[in-house]
Amino acid sequence: MDDALLRQQAEIARHLVPLEGFDPGRIEHPMISLRSHRRSAEQMRPVTITRNCLKNAQGSCLISFGDTQVLCCATIEEHMAGWRKGSGLGWVTAEYAMLPASGSKRTKRETNGQKGRSQEIQRLVGRSLRSVIDMSAMGGEVTVTVDCDVIQADGGTRTASVTGGWVALHDALELWKRAGKIRSNPLFGQVAAVSVGLVDGRELLDLDYAEDSKAEVDMNVVRTDKGEYVEVQGTGERVSFSRPRLGRFLDLADAGTDRLLALQRAALEAGPARPGEKVTVSMGIDGVIVREGA
Repeated sequence: MDDALLRQQAEIARHLVPLEGFDPGRIEHPMISLRSHRRSAEQMRPVTITRNCLKNAQGSCLISFGDTQVLCCATIEEHMAGWRKGSGLGWVTAEYAMLPASGSKRTKRETNGQKGRSQEIQRLVGRSLRSVIDMSAMGGEVTVTVDCDVIQADGGTRTASVTGGWVALHDALELWKRAGKIRSNPLFGQVAAVSVGLVDGRELLDLDYAEDSKAEVDMNVVRTDKGEYVEVQGTGERVSFSRPRLGRFLDLADAGTDRLLALQRAALEAGPARPGEKVTVSMGIDGVIVREGA
């Protein structure tokens, strides 16, 4: 066994914690396994953001968390749903879908109505984006729809949708401003999301599908650049979890969302928001951010 593998196994062992509520009759025997991309417990998968990836969208972003890829597009329309007409306020909503070949098995198109999971995720994305925008400064009764289409799924599609959706929304509003529709961008903050969980007794950041599918505890955390939480979705899938463990999960999520917020800022600083003029930034598992071609 080479030295690098020994060091990696030692790093994994260092993050092992007691499995609260473990019932051997409910869970198969835990075993130590290497994470994708040879990550430690507190490291994220490589993350890449490509802005302006579509020429027709007012704001677009292709975001990847490891092998998960989501295309996020923002469209501004000068109309308002009946329930909100007369308010003088804008609105931000989201739609989410998985393309048929995004998973290991073909996903049927939701032509006869959306599945509950899709509805849940798009509502989460919409709530997250609305938490950082002044809807009275959107130029009147306009609706921004952020479409999140999963091209390839390997865990974390909803967290990627929130994080990439914010970039697409930002760029659409910048285009709206340049068109003279608004004086300034109504976004007053950033928002990003990441998953955490308990897998084989280890508290992990940014679960891929192999980890998420067997997690004892699964949690998604949405957080703003002010350090405030928009949503914490936590479920004891196989075991319960304590208040101290919840605190450790949030510490992991804070570290992950801080990195994603920094990557969003780097993406915006890398170039203008012009449809079709692609700008790509990426972050490795070590958290180092680089711009493609720089």
